Order: sequence, then C-alpha cells, then structure tokens
Amino acid sequence: MGQKGQSVMDSVLTFTLLGLGAVTLLTRCFFFILDRELPFPAWAQRGLQYAPIAALAAVVVPEVLVSHGAFITTWQDARLYGAAAGVAFYLARRGQGQAVLGTIVVGMSVYLPLHMGWGW
Repeated sequence: MGQKGQSVMDSVLTFTLLGLGAVTLLTRCFFFILDRELPFPAWAQRGLQYAPIAALAAVVVPEVLVSHGAFITTWQDARLYGAAAGVAFYLARRGQGQAVLGTIVVGMSVYLPLHMGWGW
C-alpha cells in the first residue's frame, strides 16, 4: 500500500476511534448530563434488576460450555465439574451471606485439581 493509502487508513482509524470514544462517553455520562431525573416505567425497572445476572451468564455460560468455537462433547472437562460445584454451593448457601465468594472458591477448588492434575 502506498503512502497515500496508508494516510487514508490512518485517518479512518483515527476518526473511528474518536467516534467510538464519543459514543462511549455520551452513553456513560447521559444521566449526568441531564438536569432532571428521567422516569423509568415499572417494566424497565424490573428488567434492569436482571441485567447484572444476565451479563454474568452471557460471559460465563459460553466459557463453560464451548471450547475452540464448538460445544464440548466430552464429560472429561474440568469446567463442567467446577461450574456444577459452584452452582451447588451457591444454591445451598443462598441468602446466608458470602455465597458469591464461596461459589468462586468451591468452583475453583474443584476445577484446578481436575484441570492441572488430570489434564482435563
């Protein structure tokens, strides 16, 4: 690619990054910019209560069930057993405090020996 082509690509990249930065800044600061509070309908408020768990599930579930772009096809995967142990601990301790930290500790204490020790 010649000098002119590289210059055009640099300009496109610069404008793209500036645009993405502006959109990110606007969406994150939108509620601070307004001078009055926006009323949310009750259905939107109920829906927003589930946003954190939905985001967490969207990150964790594919990590547990997918390997190299395809669903796992074997039971010899340490992620399955670690996730199952974590879920069991969470369900047993739900509402008693420290359930999230315990879930992580229990899940990793099952996952690590299987993954590092047995090579799953």
